[in-house]
Amino acid sequence: MQKIKSLMARQGLKSPQESMADLSPVENLRIPSKEELRELREQPIDPQAEQEIIDSIEEVYFSNDSFDMVQHELEKLPPELNLQELEEYRDKLKRQQAAVSKKVADLILEKQPAYVKELERVTALQTNLQLAAVICTNARRQLSVAKEGFTEASLGLLANQRRRQLLTGLLKSLRTIKTLQRTDVRLSEMLEEEDYPGAIQLCLECQKAASTFKHYSCISELNSKLQDTLEQIEEQLDVALSKTCKHFDVSHYTKVQLAYTLLGKTQTAMDQLHMHFTQAIHNTVFQVVLGYVELCAGNADTKFQKMQYKDLCTHITPDSYIPCLTDLCKALWEVMLSYHHTMQWHEEHDKQETTPTPEDAAVAESDELAVDRSYVKKKLEHGLTRIWQDVQLKVKAYILGTDMSNFKYDDFIVVLDVISRLMQVGEEFCGSKSEVLQESIKRQSVNYFKNYHRARLEELRMFLENETWELCPVKSNFNIAQLHEFKFMGQCRSPSVSPSRQAASLSSSAQEELSLFQQYQREGNPFEMHMEHKEEETEDVLASNGYESDELEKSVYQDYDSDSDVPEELKQDYVDEQTGDAPLKSVPRETMRTKKKSDYNLNKTNAPILTNTTLNVIRLVGKYMQMMNILKPIAFDVIHCVSQLFDYYLYAVYTFFGRNDMYESSGLGLISSRLRTTLNRIQESLIDMEAVGENAGVHGPAEDRKEKVPSPHLSQLVVLTNSGTLYGLAQRVVATESLVFLAEQFESLQSHLDTMMPAAKKPFLQQFYSQTVSTASELRKPIYWIVAAKAIDYEQMLLMMAGVKWDIREIMSQHNVYVDVLLKEFEQFNKRLGEVSRHVRIPLPVSNVLWEHCIRLANRTLVEGYANVKKCSNEGRALMQLDFQQFLMKLEKLTDLRPIPDKEFVETYIKAYYLTENDMEQFIKNHREYSMKQLANLVNVCLGSHINKKARQKLLAAIDDIDRPKR
Repeated sequence: MQKIKSLMARQGLKSPQESMADLSPVENLRIPSKEELRELREQPIDPQAEQEIIDSIEEVYFSNDSFDMVQHELEKLPPELNLQELEEYRDKLKRQQAAVSKKVADLILEKQPAYVKELERVTALQTNLQLAAVICTNARRQLSVAKEGFTEASLGLLANQRRRQLLTGLLKSLRTIKTLQRTDVRLSEMLEEEDYPGAIQLCLECQKAASTFKHYSCISELNSKLQDTLEQIEEQLDVALSKTCKHFDVSHYTKVQLAYTLLGKTQTAMDQLHMHFTQAIHNTVFQVVLGYVELCAGNADTKFQKMQYKDLCTHITPDSYIPCLTDLCKALWEVMLSYHHTMQWHEEHDKQETTPTPEDAAVAESDELAVDRSYVKKKLEHGLTRIWQDVQLKVKAYILGTDMSNFKYDDFIVVLDVISRLMQVGEEFCGSKSEVLQESIKRQSVNYFKNYHRARLEELRMFLENETWELCPVKSNFNIAQLHEFKFMGQCRSPSVSPSRQAASLSSSAQEELSLFQQYQREGNPFEMHMEHKEEETEDVLASNGYESDELEKSVYQDYDSDSDVPEELKQDYVDEQTGDAPLKSVPRETMRTKKKSDYNLNKTNAPILTNTTLNVIRLVGKYMQMMNILKPIAFDVIHCVSQLFDYYLYAVYTFFGRNDMYESSGLGLISSRLRTTLNRIQESLIDMEAVGENAGVHGPAEDRKEKVPSPHLSQLVVLTNSGTLYGLAQRVVATESLVFLAEQFESLQSHLDTMMPAAKKPFLQQFYSQTVSTASELRKPIYWIVAAKAIDYEQMLLMMAGVKWDIREIMSQHNVYVDVLLKEFEQFNKRLGEVSRHVRIPLPVSNVLWEHCIRLANRTLVEGYANVKKCSNEGRALMQLDFQQFLMKLEKLTDLRPIPDKEFVETYIKAYYLTENDMEQFIKNHREYSMKQLANLVNVCLGSHINKKARQKLLAAIDDIDRPKR
């Protein structure tokens, strides 16, 4: 079909018949005539058969126009020609040609209407083109006429008008450019006035205007200049931002923030601000420490300038340590206060922006502004912890840069006060527990306290060895709250606040509810009080003599009568150890028996009995507690050391006055198992026994011995062998009762110590009080027993009893002489007690213990005397009862001690003389308080004449078989 179309194109507008006649000889070997075509059309041919004939045509006939069909067919002829085959082949080709011709004819006839229609369209197009050519010819002719109709002058006027308009616009632009180039002077003036928002606003407007005229070559230079100016403004703005780190000014900071907002760099400003705060902290602490180091060095050596801050801190001298620390904290406070003000400014600013007004209530906040605000808030909150961490690290380097182990106690307490206040600032600043500061001050405190406590123990040993155990005369209403060392317990605020500033007024109490940042928001500094000179408070706790008047007490102690600065646990007065009663002076005199012989303190006020060493220990406890109150992390170490002070004092009193080998043989159970356990524990854990031994330094590691203290020795000035002084009774009373008083003070402090103690360590404190403090009064028995054992001549009484004849046959009405001698001894003892009481008040519990010991020893001596009797009649036993009743009657007039100790011990023994054999056996089993000798005497003397030898042997065997624990 392509061949047919191309052929038709070459033939132009010819008819199909003409076109068919013009086919090339190659393609048209023979064109069928009209008749043949008609015949072909008329000849019925099966379309399918016709299509098969066409399909049988070789492919090569459809290849291209240059195909030579004749040559192709000739080449196909076989070498030997066969006419019949050739004719058959020719017929086949004819049939193929006829089929093709018919197909072509059918197609031509089928497309003829379309061909005719298209030919008409071509003819119409040709007509239109001719009309367009005429129109163009006319237009060219008319344009020539118009060109000739206008003059060049008219067009020149138009050109000049256009040029005038351009020049007017150019003049306006030049004037604007001139104004732009003069803005640098105004910008400089605004920067000098610190009007950063105005300068930035002007600069941005200039840049915007310059961008309008960027097509001028001079504007490129102006743009560069404006950009440099803007960068210069940003640099000055950064400097202005850094100034707010030390001294915050609301108006100044508002200008800076507005300027950064105009620049669209709110987040960048916040990043820069935190960097400046960090730099301010570093520069501040470095300059403060450097100033003190150079001042102490006294020369102009610049080597300190190049040192690292950590190394610089090691050059601080002990004298300048506290002033430098105070100035350091002051400077850091200013930085933190500025940051606090910064956060307040942003909080108030956010509230103002987020509060809708009638005009802009419907205007939604832009997403960018919300993002900036959220970023600033998070950055400020995160910066709190970061800045406080920087502060802690700087102060930590300063704290650890100096060895404070040799500081004076007061100086070290000031250091703790300052750090405590700084930690309080940190807690209010960001809620931090200041772990870094706590750890560093704990390290220094443990190191300092270890050395300090060791020195104080050695000092206590020296005091004890030089102590003459004379009474230290204090006021009758003496209370440890009156000592400077315990003033901190009465303060409501931090211990770093001077007591003179503790005004009990509504204004001050209201102020105390405010945080430090609220108190010192406008002026002042929480660390300034350390530089103030604290007023020296008089500590009038000593009495001028032993007999003070109530009026004098009242006038001197009227300040102390106020309960405002005394904790509850310190308000209680001296409490009697055994009875638990209040002081005697608080009891109406009418209720007291003025004739009481066993109370030797009626001629003196009930002032506490204590020594200078006791007072020193109490002061030490106050200092330890003050340190513990400030630095809670080492509370357990401090309390442990406090317990060692009490342990050592108790052990010294026991060693000096209570140690005696006769305890066990007495059978009186003078030392309880709890007291013995306590003494053994103290000796093992605290007393260096090798220090005084022959092999000192040979046994035990040096580390263990370093924690121990040598056992103290009683001063040679203290004489305990003089019978005229009741074997040093005054010294014994002062020593023992001072220990009891010390224990009472510890009891009053227990609740305070318990609050300071870590929960895991509270069992130690409870054990200390239950096992050690509560045993102080138990030392009375062994210490006063020595006096009781020597004050009365019990041996003489035994000898006199041995000379009495007990196998009498008549009842006597007169008691024996040994009773009078014994009573005379007791009267002499009573007289000596009275003499001692003129020098030292003997409390009722002490006199009771003394009388109890003496009476118990006397009664046991009586029983021992009765047990030595070889022969005794019933009348003799009645005489024993008479002697004992006489002794009791006279004794009850000498003492108010009721009941008489061991009264039943003697009476039961005397009555045992009347027992039968069976009753005696039961008596032996039930009364193990008597010795084997005493029981054997009952069997031999009383029952010997009534029972046979076998029965007596049985009873004696029962005595031997019974293991009798000592009472």
